[in-house]
Amino acid sequence: MRTARRCLLGLGFLVCGAPSAHAKTSCALSRVSGVFETVRAFVVQQIGPDAQKPKPQAIQPAPAGGPSVDLGDLSQPETVERRLRAAVPAPRPDLQLTIPNGQARLGDFSIGSAETVTGHLLVVGGDANVYGKLLGNLVTMDGNVVMHPGGAVSGDILALHGDVKGQGGEIGGEVRTLNAGTQPPAQPATAGSTLATVGRNVAGVFGVFFTLLALGVGVVMFARPSLEIVSDTVSYSFGRSFVTGLVGQILVLPTFGMLVVGLVLSVAGILLLPFAVVVYALLVILGVVGGYLAVAHAIGETYTRRRLARGMVVGSPNSYRYLLAGLVALFALWAAWSVIGWVPVAGELVRAAAVLVTWLLGTAGFGAALLSRAGARQSFAGRLIPAEALTDEYLWATPQVGVPAVRRPETGRGARPGSRPDSGR
Repeated sequence: MRTARRCLLGLGFLVCGAPSAHAKTSCALSRVSGVFETVRAFVVQQIGPDAQKPKPQAIQPAPAGGPSVDLGDLSQPETVERRLRAAVPAPRPDLQLTIPNGQARLGDFSIGSAETVTGHLLVVGGDANVYGKLLGNLVTMDGNVVMHPGGAVSGDILALHGDVKGQGGEIGGEVRTLNAGTQPPAQPATAGSTLATVGRNVAGVFGVFFTLLALGVGVVMFARPSLEIVSDTVSYSFGRSFVTGLVGQILVLPTFGMLVVGLVLSVAGILLLPFAVVVYALLVILGVVGGYLAVAHAIGETYTRRRLARGMVVGSPNSYRYLLAGLVALFALWAAWSVIGWVPVAGELVRAAAVLVTWLLGTAGFGAALLSRAGARQSFAGRLIPAEALTDEYLWATPQVGVPAVRRPETGRGARPGSRPDSGR
């Protein structure tokens, strides 16, 4: 830094202390700058965007009923651009366009100093260089307007996706520029686009469904006891699971930050940092996905056991059936959204309901995974009695409400002395 400052001070001293040298240096620098500018302009002209400009030629008028754009009123540039983009989707040699009271040109176009062009002028895909006179409006699309000394335009000038460069000349009207995108306006939705949208939504929903189903089958195959414990925790401690999951979501990032800071501050922790980050991310994903699958298992188990309690025949009730039934119930709202999601109001309402339900149940599943330590503990699983005692009749027996209990008369060998049977109680 000190060396650079000394060099700058020395250069300043030489410039201030030698006026003649300063003048010679300025002249030399200006010449060098001019040479570089000439070379740069030549390179840009050869390999830049201008090299992609179409070959200059006249655009033939369209036959009767063909595209036509009136350039008599340029007060609304957006409207003019929409009409031109619709009539000229892409510049091509066989383009046909009618300009009432005017003409259209493709590529660069120049009005000579001795020329006078009458009528409106449209230049597509090139620059308009005005050396002479134009008696009308001038519009360029994807090009610039260059007013040279001695040039004159009696009307308005509009440059769409370009600039108006004034090097002299006279402009009788207003000058407007509109640097909008070059894409044509969006077309209204058709039946084909609606069906395509519905097809994409249905394919996405079914893709996520089958992915979760495949993951669930793998979990049932290799970790069924842990999945059942997390599922029971959701069933018997739903409120506590939801609160724990909500707190867990809030503390995910702070905990990750504390983990990273703790590893960075330690000597050996820096080497373990990449491994710890990957493991932490996998644990969070496992807790979220595993908890959601546990919620699906709990919903499917509840539904199946209620059907058994009603006397319905259910073939081989097992965890696979529970998981499938639960996932079908969880994806019912998403399936409805995939079909009617294109409807303006109903689609958004169904989507909001699906997102809300998914978040609520996913939060509860994540909290159940945290409470049960991914199925390693059963403290919140509600197993206050042995699992073999939890029969379907015990779980779903309808309580008899409003029937008074009657004491059995105490007679025989077990009757106490002086006791009498109850009558009417």
